[in-house]
Amino acid sequence: MMHEKADSVAEGLPFGSPDFLLGMSEIQKTEMIRQGHLQNLNPGDVLFRQGDRAERSFLVLAGRLKLGKLHELGKKVLVRYIGPGELTALITVLQGRDYPVSAEAIETTRVVGWDKQTMLLFMAAYPPVSLNMIRNSLDRLEELQNRYLELHAEQVEQRIARSLLRIMKQSGRRSGDDIVIDFPISRQELADYTGTTLYTVSRTLSAWEKKGWVKSGRERIIIANPHALVLFCENL
Repeated sequence: MMHEKADSVAEGLPFGSPDFLLGMSEIQKTEMIRQGHLQNLNPGDVLFRQGDRAERSFLVLAGRLKLGKLHELGKKVLVRYIGPGELTALITVLQGRDYPVSAEAIETTRVVGWDKQTMLLFMAAYPPVSLNMIRNSLDRLEELQNRYLELHAEQVEQRIARSLLRIMKQSGRRSGDDIVIDFPISRQELADYTGTTLYTVSRTLSAWEKKGWVKSGRERIIIANPHALVLFCENL
């Protein structure tokens, strides 16, 4: 894991249009990054661990994190993925609590972190920060509600299809007629994410490969026919 001085690289960052910085000028974005703590992570690096004191919230500038929670019985649950423009742990930091999950880089990733006092100053100085925080929090809540309903009301194949479509929407990259989930994801991770077993995910993906809906390899999933997955979710 590498650390950098924020003021030495802030102006060169490819901001694009990160969701959390939506509505802010380039000068304001640069100032926020300048006051943050920049870190570069390699695949497998842990940004923070469940149970540690939450000292900083983090915005992903490039790459991707996966958030996982260790159950008291020892089972690790994959909570969600965090991609460019997304913030993690803000509410936890503002509440002065411990991190409820662990965050691990799944590819080369760059993040910027801010402590509680700095975030409060940003929220007072830049109204879009507060608005974006509320919007992001509501989006996360809606996603959790949908996943909860899926877990209790749908068959496992539907949950797998909806999870693939959700991940595709967040991280899909078009390649010809296919849509590539643009980060490594194993069948076991997909099983953890959908609340099922590796066997069920493998059986389901194999069946869908034969139908031409998906293509999968080692830690790589390609959606070849997203429309078929949508129809499958709606008509099962």
